[in-house]
Amino acid sequence: QVQLVESGGGLVQPGGSLRLSCAASSRIFSFNVMGWYRQTPGKQRELVATITRFGTTNYADSVKDRFTISRSNAKNTVDLEMNSLKPEDTAVYYCYANYNAMEYWGKGTLVTVSS
Repeated sequence: QVQLVESGGGLVQPGGSLRLSCAASSRIFSFNVMGWYRQTPGKQRELVATITRFGTTNYADSVKDRFTISRSNAKNTVDLEMNSLKPEDTAVYYCYANYNAMEYWGKGTLVTVSS
């Protein structure tokens, strides 16, 4: 069983930056895909960014050129650097992993962008 624990959420002003981190309980070097999704009340969970074990990244159009995803196999972490944050980025952000045809989710961390 893989456990994912997010950290780094909080309150930030529009235009500010935050860095989210997800720590895995297992070695991640063989995880096919890791990533971040987000969800706001009344809406479906949506993809933010993913990164494969080969380092290929994919971003939602709404965050391209503002967010950067990275993974460290040495630290067993996947991070999301978020810049130029907007109020519409406010959401609960969930860490995701795909390994051995199984999907794993963290419990989420709240990001609030507000002045």
